[in-house]
Amino acid sequence: MNPAFVYRLGADTRIVFALGKCLPHTAQLPQAKYLISTSLPGPFMPRTTKNSPRQDVHTVAKLAKVSIATVSRVINHKPSVDPAIADRVWKAIKKLNYHPNYGARAMVSGRSHMLGLLVSRITNPFFPELIEGFEQIASINGFEIMISAVGQQPGYGQEAVRRMLSRNVEGAAIMTHGMSAADLEEFKIYGTPLVFIDAAPAPDLGSVVQLDYENGIRDAVQHLAVLGHRRIWFISGPLDRCSSTLRQQAFIKAMEEIGVLNAAAQCIAGDHTLEGAIRAADILFQKAPTAVICSNDLTAVSVLRKAAEKKLQVPSQLSVIGFDDIDLAKFVSPPLTTVSVDRYRLAQAAFHSLMQRLADPQTLPPLQLLPVRLVVRQSTSYAPSAAQELPPL
Repeated sequence: MNPAFVYRLGADTRIVFALGKCLPHTAQLPQAKYLISTSLPGPFMPRTTKNSPRQDVHTVAKLAKVSIATVSRVINHKPSVDPAIADRVWKAIKKLNYHPNYGARAMVSGRSHMLGLLVSRITNPFFPELIEGFEQIASINGFEIMISAVGQQPGYGQEAVRRMLSRNVEGAAIMTHGMSAADLEEFKIYGTPLVFIDAAPAPDLGSVVQLDYENGIRDAVQHLAVLGHRRIWFISGPLDRCSSTLRQQAFIKAMEEIGVLNAAAQCIAGDHTLEGAIRAADILFQKAPTAVICSNDLTAVSVLRKAAEKKLQVPSQLSVIGFDDIDLAKFVSPPLTTVSVDRYRLAQAAFHSLMQRLADPQTLPPLQLLPVRLVVRQSTSYAPSAAQELPPL
């Protein structure tokens, strides 16, 4: 039996983590407050004890002096309820420590009020804020989210899709490029609305929210060019992923704009992991660059470490730029110049796109292009003297 853990992030927030394998006990994940099975009727049940009778919607309605239908509308965040009445209902809910039985509600309404969220790796620092933002806006709108980290395990994507369908998710946000059209086929069969970050494996699978890589990378290249750099290298992510390809293409185009026509030869393949970035950095330092732009911040952090091992001074001997602006970027030494992604705005755009699909499954919303911005910190500076011999802009 596949378990799922429900984590309490706040008074009214719930996230279901499908782990895909049985664990002997919850001590391995101390923050887990409830262990539930996929065969149970609902993901979040009211706690009861021998001395505290289970509260239900009738008790809430009686205390708040409203109808059961009004309590239901308040719980489902319907705007038709008078704010003063809604406030009275929420106070009654809090006083009674009432928690809606979402399993029972789903049986009555035929809706699960649950959305799926597929990511590459929860351990990647880029994703926690993205997950938090998506969960916050989903909770405000009366949805729970079920998260699955797909990673690189063969067949795991299809298994994650099956688990989500068994929980009757109403839609899913695909925030990983590790899934093919074949992996997502069952979503298509069941007509589950999907939204993708960057690109869909097939054009008819779902709507797309994309970051403006072209302008973000251009800003990074031009920042370095103004500082006198021409020997600028690029460490990409895995090039079988759309976002990595888009970032590398943006780099090559931006380099051409400053007069460097062989920029494709100044690209090194990475894989967006710390370990892969170390390997890419070993190749990089054989090329005598004056600056490097990295496809994500984890790669840039690895370059900083490798530079320190080689006694290279950053930024006086090597300028380094990352991409994503994870929290760690502010605290490395020196603080990292990076292209910043507003992860909450990205999550918000993905959620609203998914709501559009739920409201009108037959219509694909147009591609949304979200802006990014260069954040200049202390990891970039003027090029060393050797770079000054190159032609100016």
